[in-house]
Amino acid sequence: MNFYVFNGKKIKRYFFLFVALVFAVGVVYVESDNITVFSEGAPSAVYNVPTEKKLIALTFDISWGDKRTQPILDILQQKGLQKATFFLSSPWSKTHTDLVKKIADSGFEIGSHGHKHVNYSTLSDEDISKQIKTAHSILSDLTGKSPTLIRMPNGDFDKRVLRIADSLNYKVIQWDTDSLDWKNPGVDEIVNRVVTKAHPGDIVLMHASDSVKETHLALPIIIDQLRAKGYEFVTVSELLNQTEIKSNPVRDQNTVNSNLDPAVNM
Repeated sequence: MNFYVFNGKKIKRYFFLFVALVFAVGVVYVESDNITVFSEGAPSAVYNVPTEKKLIALTFDISWGDKRTQPILDILQQKGLQKATFFLSSPWSKTHTDLVKKIADSGFEIGSHGHKHVNYSTLSDEDISKQIKTAHSILSDLTGKSPTLIRMPNGDFDKRVLRIADSLNYKVIQWDTDSLDWKNPGVDEIVNRVVTKAHPGDIVLMHASDSVKETHLALPIIIDQLRAKGYEFVTVSELLNQTEIKSNPVRDQNTVNSNLDPAVNM
């Protein structure tokens, strides 16, 4: 007759391992619909570009107002910074053609910020496509160039948005460093967030809508301090040409930057 001696500690350990395994399997099952976003060849959003070079892309979203854009353009000119990317909403662009022309004539890169300022992940496939196409047509007519980069309103997207944008020859651009300038937290806070978080291949989110009241004051300090650290400013497209794109996961049905106030049109 064989006798087995059971060790209580071992049983407890195996039990917890079993529970952990069951939990992991459950997570994989629940998230299986999202995992396809990262399968090889699937479109993904761009947050930064891995590079050893000290390159950084300043980006500015605009969707409303006419008081903040010009001061920001003035600072960029005064600092001799000729490389930046502006993501423009098409309704704003239609009503501010003079500012769009100034941005384009200054040589800055122009990307799309969509048409309606809504979360595209809540729309049907047809409506997502319509929003992107409408903005594309308007921006192309106004600038004479067809944009290939898009930043979704509120930074919101899901795998359908990524797939449809890709089918329309767009890359979805997010950001790694968020200035949180729309909160108007103070010039020092904006400068500190950008300068301390900046890294090679970084994409920095800022705004040039009327909601931001301190960006034009923080911008010259940011430029000076990043230059002192040896950074070179480039457009997003120039950054993308450096190396393989790093993509971040879509963790939910939609991905909305929690730092953005959906009630504020940026």
